[in-house]
Amino acid sequence: MLHKFKKIDYSIVFILVILMVISIMAIYSTTFGRPKVEGFSKNMIVFYVLGFVVFFGMSMINYKFIVKNYLYIYGLGLLLLVLVLFIGNEYYGAQGWLSIGGISLQPSELFKLCLIVMLSTLLAKKKNRPLFFGRDVIPISLCVLPPLLLVLLQNDLGAVLSYIFIWIGLLWIGNIKFSHALIGFVLAVSAIVAGIQAYIHYHDEITGFLKDIKRAHWAERFDPWLVPELTSRDVLWQTYNAKLAIGSGGVTGKGYMEGTTIQSNRVPLAYADSIFVQIGEEFGFVGASVLLLLYFILIHRLVLIALECKDRVGAYLIVGIIAMILYQVFVNIGPFIGLMPLTGITLPFISYGGTSLLINMISMGIAMSIKVHTEENEDILGAAEQPSITELILKLFRRKPVQQEQPEQ
Repeated sequence: MLHKFKKIDYSIVFILVILMVISIMAIYSTTFGRPKVEGFSKNMIVFYVLGFVVFFGMSMINYKFIVKNYLYIYGLGLLLLVLVLFIGNEYYGAQGWLSIGGISLQPSELFKLCLIVMLSTLLAKKKNRPLFFGRDVIPISLCVLPPLLLVLLQNDLGAVLSYIFIWIGLLWIGNIKFSHALIGFVLAVSAIVAGIQAYIHYHDEITGFLKDIKRAHWAERFDPWLVPELTSRDVLWQTYNAKLAIGSGGVTGKGYMEGTTIQSNRVPLAYADSIFVQIGEEFGFVGASVLLLLYFILIHRLVLIALECKDRVGAYLIVGIIAMILYQVFVNIGPFIGLMPLTGITLPFISYGGTSLLINMISMGIAMSIKVHTEENEDILGAAEQPSITELILKLFRRKPVQQEQPEQ
């Protein structure tokens, strides 16, 4: 056991500790003097203690056990998504929480890991050959469809988009053919552009339809981004004040607990979805840059673990975890600088939330397990049959060249 602890990447542990300090300080600043949420910083300390216990525990468990039970993990995740439709609690317009023994659990967050494990294992079984559209891409993609539909029924648009991002990231690194990727990219961009234009030109009809299907809050997320001139002041309140606060922070910020916008409670959910606003206003450009640098270093360390991994499925798992973290960071910060609509996604390791933090710490534990056990599990799903389409993928998943498989006739 001791030799496993010696293999842990303690630079990642150090980054997580710094993120913990930033999180607790930010939550304390955004909840101070507000009776309903004032104890959230203490709760976050408890969540982080549990998170580090889970992190080190997962590091000691051989990730091969998780890979071998991928079907059970995927099935359990789907079961929880189904249960939440019947016995789930609703918060902020989304019915996505289960209460178990007084503890709230968000299955849609947990399923991100389940999806990463499922897709990584299926892709690794393809033995690094180019993916055929009918035989590989479609069956793998069908695994994403049930959770997408279930989470849509829960009214959680942010989780839906995260599943799509994880799916795209793993398909790309899983050796999808370039022609298929290019076609998919063109179709996706065309659909996004057409959707934006349709939303702008048929705004009243679309918002009316969303109200009819009880998804009116989706329009409240898109309106400040796409049609601010048609948006009410109440809907613009969060994004307007968030941009104002970040801009007023300047280079070095106004000082800890000195942010006028944050301390006057003019940014909703400043301790959760909008916590980046507190960092931008009270610590300025320097503070925001330091936070982004910490994420960059964390991702860099994960990439290094993937490069050193001798097992293909381990590298896929890390790529899925990287995709999940990158998506959360971009989608959380993007709305406050005008890049995209609000989606209600938490900022990893910083925002208040037990489920989100524990899922992210489990993810880091799985990545660390891959590093600790990589020498014991050289390609547990079989030898590779064909190199990847680029030198980067070859270096990522293989150290030695392998013989090429004959393509299907």
